[in-house]
Amino acid sequence: MVRVIGIDHLVIRVGDFARSKRFYKKVLGFLGFWLQYEYDDAAGWSNGKTLFWIGKADAEGKKHPHRIGNIGFHHYAFELGKRKDVDDLYEFLKANDVTIVDPAGEYYEGGYYAVYFLDPDGLKLEAMYFPKTRKKKKKKTTGKRG
Repeated sequence: MVRVIGIDHLVIRVGDFARSKRFYKKVLGFLGFWLQYEYDDAAGWSNGKTLFWIGKADAEGKKHPHRIGNIGFHHYAFELGKRKDVDDLYEFLKANDVTIVDPAGEYYEGGYYAVYFLDPDGLKLEAMYFPKTRKKKKKKTTGKRG
């Protein structure tokens, strides 16, 4: 059976490449990513496991700005290692005048703690922490798909 072992990369298109590059350089840098690839119309940051790319939108793409609720991208969530990391990012975002959609806080049962914010094009991003308090038991399989 084929198994996905991770997400290799994400690519988003942006309206103002220079502005978005500055934004992502700050935010992704704070989250431990480094600029690994740089081209005239694209840039890719890595954390050693995932690549996060931005690329310049073409003229047609710039006619249709992102709107939450449209078909397509809704938000991207960065999983952080501890609750304090979410709080630290929240303070960083405020200090850098990033638009906060929902402040750092608990949003779901079980201690799901997150902050939601927007990039310069209004794309929604999330940084979250969810404690792994319960381990799921693995089901035995017979090798057959049902």
